[in-house]
Formats: sequence, structure tokens, C-alpha cells
Amino acid sequence: MAHKPTPTPPQQRIDALDTLRGFALLGILLMNIGYFSMPAAAYFAPVVYGDLGELNGWVWRLTHVLVDMKFMAIFSMLFGAGVVLMSQRLEADGRSPAGLHYRRMLWLTLFGILHAHLLWMGDILYWYGICGMFVYLFRRKSPLTLIVWGIAFLSLTSLIMIATGLSVPNWPPGMLEFINADLRPPPQDIAREIAVYQGGWLEQMQERVPKALEMQTSTLVFWAFGRVSGLMLLGMALFQLGVFSAQRSTRFYWMLIALAVVVGVPVASYGIHYQFSIDWQAPQFFFLGTQFNYWASVLVSLGWVAALMLLCHSQKLAALKQRLAAIGRTAFSNYILQTLICTTIFYGHGLGYFGQVERTGQLGIVVAIWILQLLISPLWLQRFRYGPLEWLWRSLTYWKLQPFKRGQP
Repeated sequence: MAHKPTPTPPQQRIDALDTLRGFALLGILLMNIGYFSMPAAAYFAPVVYGDLGELNGWVWRLTHVLVDMKFMAIFSMLFGAGVVLMSQRLEADGRSPAGLHYRRMLWLTLFGILHAHLLWMGDILYWYGICGMFVYLFRRKSPLTLIVWGIAFLSLTSLIMIATGLSVPNWPPGMLEFINADLRPPPQDIAREIAVYQGGWLEQMQERVPKALEMQTSTLVFWAFGRVSGLMLLGMALFQLGVFSAQRSTRFYWMLIALAVVVGVPVASYGIHYQFSIDWQAPQFFFLGTQFNYWASVLVSLGWVAALMLLCHSQKLAALKQRLAAIGRTAFSNYILQTLICTTIFYGHGLGYFGQVERTGQLGIVVAIWILQLLISPLWLQRFRYGPLEWLWRSLTYWKLQPFKRGQP
């Protein structure tokens, strides 16, 4: 009789994967903090709101070059790696992973819908659930095939953006005004958004729900599906090649770092120069100007991956690696915890600091949250097998309550 599938025991996990996942989750907050704390348009065009002089400007420039889209890229690639890992484990036991995988993705999609509509419109879980259902079809492809398809999907999104930007002169005036009002909103719209998020939870819904729907429909179709799916496919290939499990040579990882430094960082930096040279003119800055960082982010993210794998090669910073791995094992719970903390700080149902904290102050908040998560994640795992949301997700996926506390059978 075939036995029912069960979650991966902790001892079978790949430590390097968990460490990298924890690192990526902390890094994502460096960009998400701006989305939590400032009007949404400032995420894409920093000149829309907030000071860019001196230290604030350097904080934005460094996070743009080294962080923006890079840590989401790492997380997306790791998600693709997870799809392959789970499938291989189940198939090695003679079981079909299809039903389990699609139940898992459906629950993740539902979690994403709830997260986006009830807490924060910047959710990515919904995208991962949808794209995860699709990339599963590629799980048995060779690394070369996965790389080709990954680049193809990344290119698809890029081409859509470029073609849209080049078509702007042919747009009817009404459409152009509508798009520009969203990308470079007038002061009265900025003031209204700030007032909404400084209000109560129900008041925030008037701003959050339409933006969440946009993220889950048009943004998914025209941007996220190609980008996220492409990165997941690259992650599948890199996992099969041993890149995420620290199995490649030191020389290989240093080559990835060199590629990030010599090509990725300069291209992303030139993108900043280009955007300021056109004065962040909408909609060109969004459709055309973002292409520099769109592609540079892939290379820089691989540089970050390589740096973490070199750290995993060494015996240094063992305590930090263990703490990062603990965050990686509870990534779902920690991701939502970041939302709960940040919305409490910035939204009106909490402290109401939305629109009032400059980028340097946002950086300080990020560091404080990092310290908190680095401290509590290992302590949690000393008593419990999973993070609370990981436990819920697993229980729903396997349709059976999973053991939660350590020592439970």
C-alpha cells in the first residue's frame, strides 16, 4: 500500500539553501520598507516623494544598485529550486508529486490574496503560487533547457515593457494622462494616499484593494509572470547544477561575483544616470529606464548567491549562518511578520508614521527588524519544528495536522 507523503524532515534539508533563503528574506525588506512607509509611486520614481539629498540619496542609490529586484530574484530562484527538490524526493519514493504540488500552490495563492487585500498590497505570494503551478511542468528538463526557457521568459517581459514604451507617441491623450497620473501622481494624490494610510484599517481598504487587484491581474500578466517564471526556471537549473548547495568550486563562485561587479553593478548604476538624465519623465522612465536594472539585477543576484555560497564553504561566522538558516526555515512566517511589524509602525491602525520617515530612518527600522528575526527564529525552532505559518501551510497541503512541537511523534 502506498504511504501518504510527508513533509521533509529537518535533517534532510540542505543547509546552504536555508541560509541563502534567510539572507534573501532579510534583503527583501530593504526594498519593501519603502513600499510600507511611503506613497507607492516613490518605489518606482524616488523623486516623487522624500528627500534624495546627501545621506538619503546615497541610501536610495546603494539599495537600488545592490538590492532592488536582486533579493526578490534570489527568492524566486530558490522557489524554483524548491519545486525540483520536493518533486525529486517524492518521485524517488515512487510517488507522484503533482497533486501535492498543486494543492501547495493553491493554498499559497490563497494566502497571497489574503495578505494583499487585508494587510499589504505589495504581496508576492500570489505571484509565486500562480507561477509555481506553471513552472512545475518544466521540473524534469535539463539545466540547459531550463536556462534557455528562463532567459526566454525574462526576455518576454522585457520586450513587452520596451514595446510599450516605444509605442507611447501613438497613445491617445487620455490613456497617457491616466498612466502618468499613476506613475508621477500630483501632490494632491500623494497627500490623499498618505492620509488614507494614516487612517484606520477599514479606511486603508479603499487604497489597498484596488492596488492589490492590479498587482494580481494586469501586473501579473504583463510583468510578473514572465519575470518570476523565468527566474524560477533559472533557479531549477542552478539547483540541478549544485550552485545553491555550495557544491561548485570556489573559482566558479568568484567568477559569478566578478560578473556581478564588472557588469551588473555598472549597468544598474548607469540606469540611475539615465533616469535622472530624462528627469524621471513618465512613462518612459518606467517602461524603458527600468530595463537597465531589470537585467542587471539577475547578474547582481547571482553575485550575492555566490558570496553566500563562499561563506557556506568556510568555517567562519558559523553562528550567523545558523541564524540565517533558521530564518530560511521559517521564511513564510518571517515574511508575514515583517508585514505585521511594518504596517503597525507606518499605518494608522498602529503608530501612523506613513510618509513621515526618511530613507535613513527606514534603514534603521530594517536593521532593528533584522536583529529581532535573527534572535527569535533560532529560539522558535528550539521548541517547534516549523514556523507557525509553515505548519499551517503543511497541514493544509497534506490535509492532516502535522506535528508542531519538537518531540511530538
